[in-house]
Amino acid sequence: MVNLQDAQGRPRIVITGMGVMSPLGHTAEESWQSLLHGRSGVSRITQFDTSGLPVHIAGEVKAFAPQAYMDIKMARRISRASQLAIAAARMALTDANLPQPVPDPERAGVLIGTGVGGFEVGDREVTILRQKGFNRVSPFAMTGFLANMPSYHISHLAGTLGPISTVVAACATGNQAIGEAMQMLRDGRADLIITGGVEGLIHEAAIAGFAAMRALSLRNDEPERASRPFDKDRDGFVLSEGAAVLVLETLEHALGRGARIYAEMLGYASSSDAYHVAAPDPEAVGAQRAMRWALADAGVTPQQVDYINAHGTGTVVNDFLETLAIKRVFGEWAYQVPISSSKSVLGHAMGGAGAIEAVFCAYALHCGIIPPTWNYETPDPECDLDYVPNAPRLQAIQVALSNSFGLGGQNACLVLGRWQP
Repeated sequence: MVNLQDAQGRPRIVITGMGVMSPLGHTAEESWQSLLHGRSGVSRITQFDTSGLPVHIAGEVKAFAPQAYMDIKMARRISRASQLAIAAARMALTDANLPQPVPDPERAGVLIGTGVGGFEVGDREVTILRQKGFNRVSPFAMTGFLANMPSYHISHLAGTLGPISTVVAACATGNQAIGEAMQMLRDGRADLIITGGVEGLIHEAAIAGFAAMRALSLRNDEPERASRPFDKDRDGFVLSEGAAVLVLETLEHALGRGARIYAEMLGYASSSDAYHVAAPDPEAVGAQRAMRWALADAGVTPQQVDYINAHGTGTVVNDFLETLAIKRVFGEWAYQVPISSSKSVLGHAMGGAGAIEAVFCAYALHCGIIPPTWNYETPDPECDLDYVPNAPRLQAIQVALSNSFGLGGQNACLVLGRWQP
């Protein structure tokens, strides 16, 4: 008989559907295969002229045709983030074998995260107002700009009538959205939650702002090799975009409808550095707290973790501090556990990053393959752990930890487990 509750008496939560639209591919499976084979999604920016900027590269979702997922009139009225989220949600619902609208809609909800939502819509409409006047401003300006619109559009698509929310937590957004969705299900507020994260921020203001912070890689002449997490010669992250949407259900609900299960959600925690608006705590204590609390929430010890999907941005400070945090939480086991950064080929999709990486963790557990850190060529003495360099590793794993650490000192960690009755 299948136990429907975990060791702490809470409903078990499982992943039954996944959809991804990313620089690595237009489906979850295509993105996963690109990660395994090192097919980078980083290239020269095509969405705007970069000639006046020091950075010319990013991870764009290439050849994205929103009209394949929605009415063309609707596509024109909404942000790129909403377009990407709708595409990923359609795929996740289909993958979960759910109709649209979903059955029992009052017991189904939506929780999507985004860092900035429809930033480009707000920028465009402000420019129109200043240059052409009020009469040329779109009546869809505000509904295109608001950060909660991806959640709304997915709820409308799926016909959910239960809880709905939006998480905005910079780079920790995707993990926090999925974690809070898991808590909703544990609390009995729904039986099914459509969750994930999205960002559509390949915009000149974002590139300029991050470049002014000296946070971005300047390897413009070799885009595919620019993102180098944990490598000694890393020089910054690569901004990216994308969306991942997951269908989470209580195990009882999933089994009741005969759903296919990818992985189990075991634990989640978030924490604050309360240190600096951009710089992480120099002792990485916030990251340590989030990892420890997530493991405690999952009821697993550090020694039971056999894969870590690192935040791994490729900046000098962040990679060192994440390594330090892992050492302090895991002790000597830190040198035994495989660690990798998907951002080495994905880039940093901000609000979408954690959600895409959660999909990769689910695949790693489901397929028994640990994805690698690509572009790892020169070891850094200060980053001396096993980063699974440049080739996937066939290894059955039972427990995976996924880290996301964001601007404003926001940290969020997920613990996923291999599905077993």
